[in-house]
Amino acid sequence: MRTLGGEQVEEAVAGAVALLRTATDRDWRATRAGRLDWDCRYTAEHVASELIANAGQLAGRATEAYVPFMITLDGSEDGLAPADNEGVLQVMETTGALLAAAVRTTPREVRAFHPFPFRSADREGFAAMGITEVFLHTHDIAEGLGLAYEPPAERCADLLARLFPHVRPDTDPWRTLLWATGRGDLPGRAPVTGWRWRNNLVIPAERLTLQGLTPAAATDLAAGGDGGFAWIDGGPFQGTRDAAGMLVKAYETGVHRPVWGVFVLVRREDGRAVGGIGFHGVPDEKGRVEIGYDLVEAARGNGYATEGLRALSDWALGREAVTSVRATTEPENTASQAVIARAGFVRITGDGAEDGEDGGQFVYELRR
Repeated sequence: MRTLGGEQVEEAVAGAVALLRTATDRDWRATRAGRLDWDCRYTAEHVASELIANAGQLAGRATEAYVPFMITLDGSEDGLAPADNEGVLQVMETTGALLAAAVRTTPREVRAFHPFPFRSADREGFAAMGITEVFLHTHDIAEGLGLAYEPPAERCADLLARLFPHVRPDTDPWRTLLWATGRGDLPGRAPVTGWRWRNNLVIPAERLTLQGLTPAAATDLAAGGDGGFAWIDGGPFQGTRDAAGMLVKAYETGVHRPVWGVFVLVRREDGRAVGGIGFHGVPDEKGRVEIGYDLVEAARGNGYATEGLRALSDWALGREAVTSVRATTEPENTASQAVIARAGFVRITGDGAEDGEDGGQFVYELRR
């Protein structure tokens, strides 16, 4: 699986700095950065500030708010002169190296505070946000200075699949990323006037966390990889790979809705993935949503499926659009029926499930 880590952060910063060093003799303060209201000097300072802020969140393991610090490049009472353009680029290189180091030394399961949209991100999320800041604002500065800039298409595709799961991919990932952040146009798509990061949703349970699957991770799982997770022996189960494949198809056609997608069940005690769980789609017109799940065989018999089903059902029923959660199982699958019953579901009749059956399957429901 292609990852977004320290090496990719350093590559992004190095490419940006190499280009901008060709124009350090220009007046960055007097030049507007592309479509922004900022000048090129302020925009470059902003990149450095964002890189160090992301590094600080990870290194400080912040969970409730931003770590309350900032950097300044305008000199100080200690007699340091304000940074010139070359000095700004040196700071960008340094803060990029600090973010890369923080990403490399942060365990996979650690999540630190970031407000958008679910108040946390993991190391790959912070790396992705840092790289995107570098790409976008280097574009802004380059546009203002009349320089040509285009980062690698493969990396742009990775960023889209990690941070913009709601955006239908296109044949030109860089133009798609610019459009998704209000910096360009795409044929047949309305202009974007506002945007936010879309880090994955993580739902806590007692012994597990339910970690939302990004299109990037789903693509790897569907192709036979591990999706970036450390699975217990025998994992993942084929049902998880199939669900990941359906997520990828939804993403490619522009109908993927991340919070109504697929989650991986990860044990808190050791960070090992034990199964998958997720929605079959968005809530229907009656507010009904269906959940499916599976476990790696070695993880069965420990109550993980019941715990995961309860956690995801509780989360769903907390949404205004949802009135009930459903689960279906084969009549002969008594083990799955026991899981569903322990999670509080009851076998239903009516509403398209005559005598609690739907196409030969048993239908169970949990209402708000």
